[in-house]
Amino acid sequence: MNNWTQRWDDRYKTEDFAYGTAPNNYLQEEIEKLNPGAILFPAEGEGRNAVFAAQLGWEVSAFDISEEGRNKALRLAKNNDVAIDYQVGELETLDFHTEQFDAIALIYAHFPATIKSEIHRQLDELLKKGGIIIFEAFSKKHLEYVTKNEKVGGPKDIESLFSIEEIKADFPNYEIIELEEKEIELNEGLFHNGTGSVIRFIGRKK
Repeated sequence: MNNWTQRWDDRYKTEDFAYGTAPNNYLQEEIEKLNPGAILFPAEGEGRNAVFAAQLGWEVSAFDISEEGRNKALRLAKNNDVAIDYQVGELETLDFHTEQFDAIALIYAHFPATIKSEIHRQLDELLKKGGIIIFEAFSKKHLEYVTKNEKVGGPKDIESLFSIEEIKADFPNYEIIELEEKEIELNEGLFHNGTGSVIRFIGRKK
C-alpha cells in the first residue's frame, strides 16, 4: 500500500466522519437545480455527497483509493436507505465507460499534482455531451489560509491547489456557467473548519 492510500485509510478508519455526514453546501445548492440522472463522485471519501445525491433520486457512482472510506460510505448509505455503487482504486483501473454520466461532482477532489490534469481529462470522457461538472476545491491562494489555520484543511503544496486558469485549461470544451475564486467559511466535520479560498466551477460539456 502506498503512503497516499495509507494516509486516507488512516484518516477514514476512525469512528467519526472526517468531513461530517452532511453534504457540501455548494454541491447541495447546485445539484438541486438539476434533474436527477447518473452522477459520478471521484475521490468521494466517506460518502456524504454521494449519499445526499442518492437521496435526491440520482443513480450514484463513486470511487476513492481508500477501502476505509468506502466502508464508511456504504454504512452511511445503508443508514439512509439508499444504494450507491462505490469502487476502490485508481480511475483507469475502474469499471466506468465513455459518456456514462449526466453529471460529475468534484468536491475537494485533490489528486496528486502530477496526475490531476490527466484525471480531469479521463473524467471528461466519462461525461455525456450536455453533462454538468460541479467543482469546488481549494485555490492556490488557500495556502495563505492553511498557513494561518491548519484546521481549515487542504493540501499544503501549491501544485495540488487550483487556479481559474488551470480549470479553463483542463476543461476547454465546456460552457462556463460559473467559474470564480472565492473566500468561504467551512464547517465540515473534523478537517474543514475556518476560512478558506476555493475555486468554484459549473461547466456544461459542449
